[in-house]
Amino acid sequence: MTSRDVALDGPAYVTAEGFKKVKEELEFLRTIKRAEVAELIQRAKELGDITDSAQYDAAKNEQAFLEGRIRQLEDTVSRAEIIDAEGSPDGKVRVGSRVTVREGDAAEEETWVIVGRAEADATKGRISNESPVGKALLGKRGGDSVNVITPGGTMRFSVTSVG
Repeated sequence: MTSRDVALDGPAYVTAEGFKKVKEELEFLRTIKRAEVAELIQRAKELGDITDSAQYDAAKNEQAFLEGRIRQLEDTVSRAEIIDAEGSPDGKVRVGSRVTVREGDAAEEETWVIVGRAEADATKGRISNESPVGKALLGKRGGDSVNVITPGGTMRFSVTSVG
């Protein structure tokens, strides 16, 4: 087993919708995409000498990427813990919470949903519980403030609401 093959520890938090998407992608990659890549490799082999074949090398690289993605998705499925994306009953930020924050003295607020790594997409307002900001917000309540050390420097956030 190589370091690339080692599974991550702990749960992989996903919403029910996210879990369904992960399983659908995994099924697609295992069935349709694997067959497509196998066909590309076979066609490249049929062209003759594969020692200097760019097509063969490209197909093998695609196969390696595909198998890595399949292992990653299998790991996510095996560690999946379905989270409730509907509010926080105790008012604390947790995975699945919708958190509205204000950065520093800014007047504008931002709202994020704290999700597991598999569903994180900052462009859609979904930040990972493992990110610096996500980690710092966990357990906070409306009215709390937190300093977050990020690659861009220290940022201060005030939690205005948790849902």
